Amino acid sequence: MKFHNLYSFFRGTALLCGVVLFPLSCTSVVEVKGDEVQYWLTKGDESVKLQLQTPFKFGNGSNNDQNIEIDGSQKFQYVDGFGYTLTGGSVEVINQLSPSKRKALLNEIFGNDKNSISVSYLRLSIGASDLDGEVFSYDDLPEGQTDASLSKFSLAKDKALIAMLKEILAINPKIKIIAAPWSASVWMKDNGKSKGGSLQPEFYGVYARYFVKYIQEMKKEGIHIDAVTPQNEPLHPGNNPSLYMPSEQQRDFIKNHLGPEFKTNQIHTKIVVYDHNCNKPEYAIDILKDPDAYRYIDGSAFHLYEGEISALSTVHDAFPDKNLYFTEQWTGAKGTFNEDLNWHTKNVIIGSMRNWSKIALEWNLANDPQYKPHTDGGCTECKGAITVSDSENFTRNVSYYIIAHASKFVPAGSQRIASTQTDKLSTVAFKTQFGKIVLIVQNDNQADENFNIKFAGKTAAATISGRSTATFIF
Repeated sequence: MKFHNLYSFFRGTALLCGVVLFPLSCTSVVEVKGDEVQYWLTKGDESVKLQLQTPFKFGNGSNNDQNIEIDGSQKFQYVDGFGYTLTGGSVEVINQLSPSKRKALLNEIFGNDKNSISVSYLRLSIGASDLDGEVFSYDDLPEGQTDASLSKFSLAKDKALIAMLKEILAINPKIKIIAAPWSASVWMKDNGKSKGGSLQPEFYGVYARYFVKYIQEMKKEGIHIDAVTPQNEPLHPGNNPSLYMPSEQQRDFIKNHLGPEFKTNQIHTKIVVYDHNCNKPEYAIDILKDPDAYRYIDGSAFHLYEGEISALSTVHDAFPDKNLYFTEQWTGAKGTFNEDLNWHTKNVIIGSMRNWSKIALEWNLANDPQYKPHTDGGCTECKGAITVSDSENFTRNVSYYIIAHASKFVPAGSQRIASTQTDKLSTVAFKTQFGKIVLIVQNDNQADENFNIKFAGKTAAATISGRSTATFIF
């Protein structure tokens, strides 16, 4: 694996990278001084990946280029973080790396130094997702048996995942976690199968205690679950595992069982509804309209395989005191780097943030070159942010860079502020708790675009390459 050639420039304070085959040598965040603007770029043609460009400065000149105006006085939601789902399959393939490569990769993803992309948020599956090597819950029994007392509940199947989470928490103790089940234990379901079916009403209370037990057992391991959703993709019972849970069932489960069970057991983990596509904002709205369910709910979660990202604002406008979370979007085997970089930056990163989301998560963290592991009936084309080829080699894929353009520069606790968009450029801006302004810009056009960054009475002339993503810091 080749490293960048490094050249000193700009008074010796910055690093400029050459051919981009290994991005880490060019991810040092330079001290921003005075009117200087840092500029990090990824091109859709893959010739530049998360590469620091020549810094430039604010000045007093004027031109006729399009303007992006940033207004720090207009403040919106605080950010909880950016990241991925740490699936059991991700853990399996990362653990195939040699100890030194494995340690380096975890530090690269979750660390907070110049060589890291500083991922600050993770999603977990409660039990198996379809990107585990096998289907399991935490209370699997022989056919015909039940366990209403949950006496056989065990996290043993996630032993390796828990061990990796402990390593991640040692790197970043502040990382936040949201968790979702793909299915209840089959003995709780009306079809007795891991795929499809619904939760039987007589097991609503048991299933609520299942969530409590999961949170408590993870806490014993030193892992705090910040939020849960009652069901991943509740309107998609065709995955393996999966469970069909229409809004009225989720509403009743939350208000009559999950919410009260959390309250009784002093569980402070947030309850987040829906966790599915943007084409059905009414799912979340219908639940939030119920006052008894409403009081237990922190917010709503969305994916974007169908619908428009503006659905998040639809829910925000109806219930402005409830939070929004963007929890999943996959990049696939048949997608191109160019298409995925630009669509995901525009919709998942910029789109979700401009529509009130506190997080933006891509789907799977890691898999092998055959897009495995996955369950029988699980996703066969889901591409991880990382592809692990063997014990010494891994590849950074497009979703690595999609997330890195936000996670590396926008720490948890930052606040979105106002930024204008143009006909050609999509933007989102943040103010970090350290007083820095971060502007993410996506150029969906083939041609380079000249523009002005306008902030606090100052103007900086900038250019972004065609079909590219850039992050500016000042």
